[in-house]
Amino acid sequence: MTRLEKAIVLITGASSGIGEACARAFADAGANLIITARRNERLEQLSQELRNNHKSDVLAIELDVRDQQAVEEAIPSLPDAWKKIDVLVNNAGLSRGLDKIYEGKIQDWEEMVDTNVKGLLYVSRAVLPGMVERNKGTVINIGSIAGREVYQKGNVYCATKFAVDALTKGMRLDLVDTQVRVCTVDPGLVETEFSQVRFRGDAERAKKVYSDMTPLTGDDVAEAVVFAASRPPHVQCAEILLLPTDQAGPTMVHRRK
Repeated sequence: MTRLEKAIVLITGASSGIGEACARAFADAGANLIITARRNERLEQLSQELRNNHKSDVLAIELDVRDQQAVEEAIPSLPDAWKKIDVLVNNAGLSRGLDKIYEGKIQDWEEMVDTNVKGLLYVSRAVLPGMVERNKGTVINIGSIAGREVYQKGNVYCATKFAVDALTKGMRLDLVDTQVRVCTVDPGLVETEFSQVRFRGDAERAKKVYSDMTPLTGDDVAEAVVFAASRPPHVQCAEILLLPTDQAGPTMVHRRK
């Protein structure tokens, strides 16, 4: 992990779940962190924890990746000491609803597309030119098993994660003549706030998603992300599919009843 010592790591959606776990894991590895999210209070709490427990330098930025103008202003205006981003973790993402496509809510679709696809594009477009100029950097996109196989009523969410997969591959093709690496980490069931967000705060329904099985944790995913980022410069972890042992596919889950 010495390769990440003092590296500058930008993580989107860092206020909870996988993003928060990634921030702690990179801090453990000695990196300095730019953490962004919409919930500024949570960011500030995490910043203080990382400074106190890990002695990391931390820059917290309240940012909604769906806001193109805000992203375009935030990245170029980083303090000089923070401009040379070594690792970008495109983690911000969400799911809304679990409906048949002819019953889906347009607002839910727009929120997923704007966050999972357009937000990833906005941030990548702002960060990648600097990496290309320095001929150095690693982009890690947080995908999903939902970007590999479609499941019933997952329609638009799956489509956004298929888009993440396509964009990851497209980035890798576009950057093959540079030393910038592009990776994707695709988790299966991870017990975070994901299902509560999907079901708009219905905690009981969210809990059932992970009942009678052992899901991944945010820390499990963060460990894979840091592994990808800490490989020697000539090694690119193109794809990591990370599943709980109890899961064999999007809907094939062994539950102990």
